[in-house]
Amino acid sequence: MSLNIAAFIEDLIGYDYILFGGSFGVFLLCIILAIVVRKKVGLAVLLIFLGFGTLVLGPTLGYIKMHKYLFKNSLTLTSQKKLSFSEAVVVKGTLTNESKRDFQSCTITASAYKVTQNKYKDYLYKLKPFKKMSIVEYDIKEGKSIDFKLFIEPFTYTKDYNVSLGADCK
Repeated sequence: MSLNIAAFIEDLIGYDYILFGGSFGVFLLCIILAIVVRKKVGLAVLLIFLGFGTLVLGPTLGYIKMHKYLFKNSLTLTSQKKLSFSEAVVVKGTLTNESKRDFQSCTITASAYKVTQNKYKDYLYKLKPFKKMSIVEYDIKEGKSIDFKLFIEPFTYTKDYNVSLGADCK
C-alpha cells in the first residue's frame, strides 16, 4: 500500500500541487468565514460543510477531470482473437495522443469480462473483469498514433466474453 502511495506522489505534476493547494486554501477560507459568522449558526454550519466538501471532493474530482483533459487519448480496438493452440487472446489496437503535450509513458490495459443476456449483470462484470493484462509504451509525441499488440494469457475461459481497453498516460 505504501508503495502505491509513494508511486502516486512521485507521478504528481505541477498542476496537481496547484489543485491540492487551492482546495486546501478554499477549505481554510470557509472555516475562517464560519468562525467569523459563528453568531449565524445556519450560515456557519453551511460554510463548514462546504469547506469539508471542498477538502474531500475538490482534489479527487479535480485530479480525475484535469488528467482526463491534460492527457487525452483515444484507443481503438483493431482485433481480438483467441488462439487455437495456446491459452491466450491476442488484442491489437491503436493508441492516439490527442492532447497538446507529449506522453512520456502510457500503460495500456486490456480487460476480459463475461457477457450474459442480463444487462445488470453485464454492468457488474465490466467492473470486475476476470482477466487483465497491461503493457507500457514510451515516448508518444503529440498527435501521433502507435499500434500495439497485447496478449492476455493464460486465458482458459470458454464461454462468451468481451475485451475492453483502457490507457493511463503521463
